[in-house]
Amino acid sequence: MTARLLVVVGPTAAGKTRLAVEIAHELGSEILSADSRQVYRGLDLGTGKDLDEYAAVDPPVPHHLIDIADPQEIYTLFRYQQDCYRVIRRLVGDERFRSGSVPLIMAGGSGLYVESIVRDYRIDDVPEDLALRRELRHRPLKDLVARLLDADARLAARTDGCNRERVIRALEIAAAANRGPVPKSTPLGFELDSRVYAITIDRPTLRRRIRSRLETRLAGGMIDEVRGLLDAGLTHHRLDRLGLEYREVGAYLAGRKTRRQMVDDLATAIGRFAKRQETWFRGMERRGTPMTWIEPGDAARILEETATWVSDD
Repeated sequence: MTARLLVVVGPTAAGKTRLAVEIAHELGSEILSADSRQVYRGLDLGTGKDLDEYAAVDPPVPHHLIDIADPQEIYTLFRYQQDCYRVIRRLVGDERFRSGSVPLIMAGGSGLYVESIVRDYRIDDVPEDLALRRELRHRPLKDLVARLLDADARLAARTDGCNRERVIRALEIAAAANRGPVPKSTPLGFELDSRVYAITIDRPTLRRRIRSRLETRLAGGMIDEVRGLLDAGLTHHRLDRLGLEYREVGAYLAGRKTRRQMVDDLATAIGRFAKRQETWFRGMERRGTPMTWIEPGDAARILEETATWVSDD
């Protein structure tokens, strides 16, 4: 059996969700989210869940892998892949997807999550090592990257060396592997015929979108959202680990930054994050995943090419 998976990736603020919803609505499909923070309940404005976009069409487009974890939990790549595979196996019980006449849609900006599915990676099942994390917490990022290179050069090559949390996670995996055999993830069990479309957008336009969206979310209550997470028991350390909006707004609420400093620093940090996303997607292509680069909102091209793809049989 072969199922088809149409993937839409791109940097933050590029319009992935809106494009995926338009495509899914036209095809009668459903959307699998590939976002490492949208899995968490209560992280809504900061992660840009934009749930209203799924309901902006009639009928609403079903979505999966959003709001499936508590923000106190550490949600790993291993868990995402296995959760995603469970959803795919369930959905291919529907003749639309089992026959390949309609592709499933995946959309998101977490490139490693996407890559783990389209390449069917065997992922190490390694729990969080709190003692190791305490040891590494205050080490400079460059030292962590060097340590990872010494421990496992192959693992280092597929780890985002600019993402402190990802580097520490890779060091956990390397340490566990050094102690003995590590259980691996269970494969999907059937072939996924995947096509990946990557949104490309010029940097000045993307910066403007990032700033505009940030101002909109702040006006919509993002600071109150973070304050509510703290009131519910989330620590500032956990906010730091959740990154970007949660780290910067948390610093503002702790009195470490003014509101203007927080907004400016956050806009800069999101811009850098978007650049890393783009770098990851280019790396996916170099690692062997065919990518089709598209302009923002180019649903017409995707739908035209999809019509040919699903009729190939």
